Amino acid sequence: MEQFSAYSIHEPPHSSQSISLSLDAHALHNQFDELSAFSDSPHPSVTRVLYTDKDVLARRYVKNLMEIAGLSVREDAIGNIFGRWEGLEPEFAAVATGSHIDAIPFSGKYDGVVGVLGAIEAINVLKRSGFKPRRSLEVILFTSEEPTRFGIGCLGSRLLSGSENLANALKTATDSQNTSFLDAARSAGYAKDGDDLSSVFLKKGAYSAFVELHIEQGPILENEGISIGIVTAIAAPASLKVEFEGNGGHVGAVLMPNRNDAGLAAAELALAVEKHVLDSGSIDTVGTVGILELHPGAINSIPSKSHIEIDTRDIDEERRNHVIEKIHQSAIKITKTRGVKLSEFSIISQDPPALSSDAVIRAVETATRELNLTSKLMISRAYHDSLFMARLSPTGMIFIPCYKGYSHKPEEFASIQDVANGVKVLASTLAKLSLQ
Repeated sequence: MEQFSAYSIHEPPHSSQSISLSLDAHALHNQFDELSAFSDSPHPSVTRVLYTDKDVLARRYVKNLMEIAGLSVREDAIGNIFGRWEGLEPEFAAVATGSHIDAIPFSGKYDGVVGVLGAIEAINVLKRSGFKPRRSLEVILFTSEEPTRFGIGCLGSRLLSGSENLANALKTATDSQNTSFLDAARSAGYAKDGDDLSSVFLKKGAYSAFVELHIEQGPILENEGISIGIVTAIAAPASLKVEFEGNGGHVGAVLMPNRNDAGLAAAELALAVEKHVLDSGSIDTVGTVGILELHPGAINSIPSKSHIEIDTRDIDEERRNHVIEKIHQSAIKITKTRGVKLSEFSIISQDPPALSSDAVIRAVETATRELNLTSKLMISRAYHDSLFMARLSPTGMIFIPCYKGYSHKPEEFASIQDVANGVKVLASTLAKLSLQ
């Protein structure tokens, strides 16, 4: 086991002791491999979609690790899983940590998983040291951070934060195979008590703090040789759905001046997204056309319909919303120049950004400094469950480097040393926050 020490943890009543904490890096490495085997795609990729058989098996694996760590385990109506270490003063709001284990098709084994397996190991580290938390510590496995199956990102944490709109929408939500959310949840052993999901809601202040350990999903830390990223803000994401309708026809028989090509309308809008994002004046504004579908989808048929989905995000909500309006204006203009119909322009989600808590940032900074690790304050441009936990409690995030910034692909990788550093910082941060 790896030893690390040389910082003080103050225990009630105001005494302090320098303790040495040990981390089982070998066991943690094996857990990443074992969990990645619960996948619907071949190694080295991971595909683990909400409520599938492999997702259920993976959840069972994590619950077993929680129980081995001595945590009391419970689940809510949609499968958020909570593992609790009771503190010396259990009536106080607990300190929480955690992330997700679902994985988009053909992705990697570290996204989210670092924050779940790493959180359980952080608890083990503190227990091995003899540390006794004042506030209870709770590890959360969030349901469906990825929007893969039902098109809703951060489904579990979003519902925990009290979204009545989401609770109502899930009553009628279906996947691409027309399976309802509630039927899928029941097949996995959840939503047993009817279709009222309000039991999942947590009250503001349910936790005194929340901190999430995660791979950066970008190249900055690796490129700069920095061990720890301390997140100050999480960008505000928005998702748009756009559909154009034109006139189809035979590609040889309909001459170019006579065409109303829905495919070219979509292509033109995709380029407009890039332009408006670049024109925002900020490097923090990003936009992506991640889905572009054409109908009928034949090489010798002019597209009569097109469907595109756009993601745009920024740490500045007003600037992001301005980009959305510009995209809308471009879509309208395209209908006039190309003679097509804008049959849909809808904002699927439009979440505000989240700022990290100063108290959590200070705790992470202190932990990092005491462990003699280099750190950098940075922004998260990917959204995480922390975005919604920030609506309930003071929140922060700890980033570790990942190889070339790769994520959402099989090449996603974080070295066991970088993971160990993150777990060390998380363990120390949880200890500090639990004593406040």
